[in-house]
Amino acid sequence: MFDYIKKIIVGNEDNFLDDNSASSDSKKIQIATAALFIEIAKADGEFSEEERRNIVMNMKTMFNLGNEFVEELLAISEKEVKNSISVYEFSTVINDNFSKEEKYELMKNLWKIVFTDERLDQYEDRLIKIIGATLNLDHKDIIDAKLEVKKLKLN
Repeated sequence: MFDYIKKIIVGNEDNFLDDNSASSDSKKIQIATAALFIEIAKADGEFSEEERRNIVMNMKTMFNLGNEFVEELLAISEKEVKNSISVYEFSTVINDNFSKEEKYELMKNLWKIVFTDERLDQYEDRLIKIIGATLNLDHKDIIDAKLEVKKLKLN
């Protein structure tokens, strides 16, 4: 992992997600997940500190990571987002490694980030539907995840 951080710091333009070594699989999954969280957090043009805290909490919970590692992971993921063309490259990693249930849980976590500011922006709504489609989730699953999260927010 530190080799990749070093490459980023010294300006190597290699894309972390293109690394095919077996040891990097879990890192690729974590980066792809964090990248989707970052993409949805930035969709409304505002990436708040509260959204960042939610992403950190989600990453710690989903992957059992410590604070320092999550911060490094977010830095790498933000660079990957800047260099990406679309969410498809991140969704592909998720599709290759997550079960349908895990993708549904990811969708719920994406909705939690969307509703951090307690409103649904049109750009967030559009992007989350695109992400759901690229994750091969049915529209019903995307909406069910949304309703589940909204129900939790009301309680």
